[in-house]
Amino acid sequence: MTEKVQSQDGPGAVDIPVGISACVLGQGVRFDGGHKLDRFIRDTLGAYVRFVPVCPEVEMGLGVPRETLRLARGGDDEGGAVRLVAPRSGTDHTERMESFARMRVMQLGKENLCGYILQNGSPSCGMERVRVYSKPGVAPARNGRGLFAQELMRQLPNLPVEEDGRLNDAGLRENFVERIFAYRRFRTLFGGAWQMGDLVAFHAREKLLLLAHDRTTYQELGRLVAGAKGRDRDQVAIEYEALFMAGLRKMATRGKQTNVLEHIAGYFKKLIDASDRQELQEVIASYRAGHVPLVVPVTLLKHHVRRHDIEYLAQQTYLDPHPIDLMLRNHG
Repeated sequence: MTEKVQSQDGPGAVDIPVGISACVLGQGVRFDGGHKLDRFIRDTLGAYVRFVPVCPEVEMGLGVPRETLRLARGGDDEGGAVRLVAPRSGTDHTERMESFARMRVMQLGKENLCGYILQNGSPSCGMERVRVYSKPGVAPARNGRGLFAQELMRQLPNLPVEEDGRLNDAGLRENFVERIFAYRRFRTLFGGAWQMGDLVAFHAREKLLLLAHDRTTYQELGRLVAGAKGRDRDQVAIEYEALFMAGLRKMATRGKQTNVLEHIAGYFKKLIDASDRQELQEVIASYRAGHVPLVVPVTLLKHHVRRHDIEYLAQQTYLDPHPIDLMLRNHG
């Protein structure tokens, strides 16, 4: 279960390791020997990343097939500790899973992961809204988190994490994949012998992408970079990473995107003729109204950037935050 799945070689492919619940890749590791294969994740996203599959239950020693597990709240009150139990036999696997998770996540931390995809609803891997059982005859509360997922998110708080089921939502899918590639860029910068000038250049390239997600984070990071000179570099990197990834977790709404598109369009006011300006405004207005997807105004803006050779805009990751073949900006 610890082997790595090598991705296909996508256009311009680089080594981007992404952790994943093994069943989502189609491995028959579920309690009944089945799987939860997601073809978009395995085949489409898999062309651009290297998956590192993990099945906590199998890796900690449980077989296939095996007794089902679930989260259960101990004690009679609602504040009791949540346990990982096998309801049929009554076996409590909590300590065993917690010990395994601490060790395995420490190992994964050395993999330089750029993201993690968890299996929805799993008592070990579920990210949120996992069923937590209490008294017999009482409906389970959907407020739990799988024990392995809990340790993963505790040790690696800035790592982009999502569930396979939530990735069926086009907006959440775009946000998650965008964060994977952003984290890769960040790790590439800070993984080498960087200087403060490198951070300034990195931030300059990420400005419009940040603005599309959260203006407050955009402003806070600007202040952090401006005041970084003379400070401990490691501490600056820690603060920048936490703010950068937290900002990108905020959803880039249609309104925020429109503001960024209009900001970019402002660079062309004196460079293009009245007909081109009108076309650009009409396309942005169509996007704002929901008539065309984001890829339409972005493609037109990229045309003008290339035509007029505007270096600042050409370097903005906002215009190309992830491989175009993933078609993440094609949804309504």
